[in-house]
Amino acid sequence: MIKIIVDCFGGDHCPQAPVDGALAALAKNPDLHVILTGDEAILRQTLEGKAYDASRLEIVDAPEVIGCDEKPTDVVRLKRNSSMMKGIIMLRDRDDIAAMVSTGSTGALVTGTLVRLGRIPGIIRPAFCPILPTMDGGIVGICDSGANVEVTSAHLRQFAIMASLYMENVYGVPKPRVALLNVGKEAEKGDDIRRETYQLLQETSSVNFVGNMESRDLLSGNYQVVVADGFSGNVLVKTTEGTALELLGKLKKEIYSRTLYKLGALLMKKMFAGMKEFMNYQNYGGSVLLGTSKVVVKGHGSSKAVAVEKCIEQAYKMEVSGLSAKIETEIAKYEHYED
Repeated sequence: MIKIIVDCFGGDHCPQAPVDGALAALAKNPDLHVILTGDEAILRQTLEGKAYDASRLEIVDAPEVIGCDEKPTDVVRLKRNSSMMKGIIMLRDRDDIAAMVSTGSTGALVTGTLVRLGRIPGIIRPAFCPILPTMDGGIVGICDSGANVEVTSAHLRQFAIMASLYMENVYGVPKPRVALLNVGKEAEKGDDIRRETYQLLQETSSVNFVGNMESRDLLSGNYQVVVADGFSGNVLVKTTEGTALELLGKLKKEIYSRTLYKLGALLMKKMFAGMKEFMNYQNYGGSVLLGTSKVVVKGHGSSKAVAVEKCIEQAYKMEVSGLSAKIETEIAKYEHYED
């Protein structure tokens, strides 16, 4: 039985979305056991009238709530009875629990995970790796995307190794093509860190490094992993998501501006619906935190039930694939660097 904690009090649609997502995941995976953390009275009320296997679901009372304006360090020190921190501590202390999913504060989750849970041996810094769809029907992982604003070439090489193993073992992408986010494709482009990283990745046999990538090529389908510092990667992901949403909004506005366009849209209704689903981030789960001693998945703050279900599915597949052990083994093959 694979046990996964679901933090039920952190996102915009809590606790309804985490509860419904957890129940959907339970229905699909007979060897899954879910632990819901949060205010027990509210969670039991949310579960009323819903069908589920009670033997595979438990509730851990965690009445404290983390505010969106609270400092991550204060949360770690003072909010041990919050749904997030209680989940992290349980994940650390119980060998029978494999993973945790949360849609709560990113800063609190990263800080709490690093302070209370720790890293895989040999990992300098864990990194976020969200997934986006590509124009050829594939997917691309961006690592890092918010956890590490300042990095070294050693960090970036580890991000490439971890993300490659993640894409191969969880999504079945053989020898994922890895690119380094840069201001140009030529090897000499970028700052010292990017040039050093380019050389390191060329020397890393376990990574299928194909060179630099400019941001406009993210969704081209030419790459399955993009390596970046947390600042650039986060901007890249959010800009791409925002542009897609704005284009859909603009298209909808134009269609409704003229009767002729409306008639044409009726004939293409199925195609437009497919495009909307293709570009909906809710269908791609969350951003996994690669490099932690146990599996942690961060869902978007506005995640609905389907997105939470996908996050649980990501955590489930990471545990089943033995990803953490594979990362530890691969990292050990390369020289250790001091942070």
